[in-house]
Amino acid sequence: MRHAKVLAFLPILCALSATQALAADAGWPKSLNIGTGSPGGVYLPYGQFLAKLWTEKLGIPVDTLATQGPIHNLKLIDLGGAQLGFATMGIALQGWNGMGDWTDGKRYQNMRALFPMYDTPFQLAALRQSGITTLQQLDRKPLGVGPRAGTGGTYVPDVMKLLGIAPEIKYGPNENLATELLAGRYTASVAVTGAPSPPFVEVEKKQPLTFIRFSREQIDAVRKAFPEISASTIPAKVYKSLAADYETFGVYNFAIGQADLSDDLIYQLVKAAFENRPALAREVPAAIDTVPQNVSKDTFLPLHPGAIRYYREVGTAVPDNLIP
Repeated sequence: MRHAKVLAFLPILCALSATQALAADAGWPKSLNIGTGSPGGVYLPYGQFLAKLWTEKLGIPVDTLATQGPIHNLKLIDLGGAQLGFATMGIALQGWNGMGDWTDGKRYQNMRALFPMYDTPFQLAALRQSGITTLQQLDRKPLGVGPRAGTGGTYVPDVMKLLGIAPEIKYGPNENLATELLAGRYTASVAVTGAPSPPFVEVEKKQPLTFIRFSREQIDAVRKAFPEISASTIPAKVYKSLAADYETFGVYNFAIGQADLSDDLIYQLVKAAFENRPALAREVPAAIDTVPQNVSKDTFLPLHPGAIRYYREVGTAVPDNLIP
């Protein structure tokens, strides 16, 4: 009986040894960091789920870094403070070309796209009791936009200027958005994150919201000025206060990684993320859009060869311009 137990345990030992040998042969790092976002946003819980999943599946520690968002993540990846991160493709485009004010002309090209996450719609809301229903009513009023280095903090000031509105821009952590709105310190807030936005859900537990709508002309103007931005729709009932579809604009989110990470490591990371999407979507509803087909939402950022291997394996077309 004792001999049988030893024999039964041998395959487990062999499997563990094989996994460790593979990691060593592939040149995998001893640990990984993921740049995510600030508490109160979607990036952080999305990253926390993946960190736990990847630690279990790959056998190396994966940790999340709470950051200010995409700009911070690109800088961390460039400097080596994080090997992986999340970014909206608009910020990634600015970094790749060195065109955003935050880049100071530096081109952030030590990154590759891994997999699509979800759409990030611009969501503008005020407490219903405030009586605010139009963009024009926000002129010279305090408007919360999230962290300065986040997508909202980067784009919203320019979008409002383009549309002829001059609110008093207020930066701060996403986790404070609900508190500031309920306290009246923000007249309205913009959530540039997956829907439903956790802070808006938190607000709705105490007060109904009014979602301030952009006109078709305003959406077209924004998309013309910022080609990386696309049309976006938040379906009715995603929020309790939203009785009809909310037409807006947004940018897609992608997981990104350092260009020199092992091809096999990236293949395993991408494979695990897609194969465990149902569980991820239960934790983060926006992850319903984390599917291979949405790799087409990337129009410029080269894919990592390890990710390309996975897409070809599952029969997802990879555009020629995304092959390094």
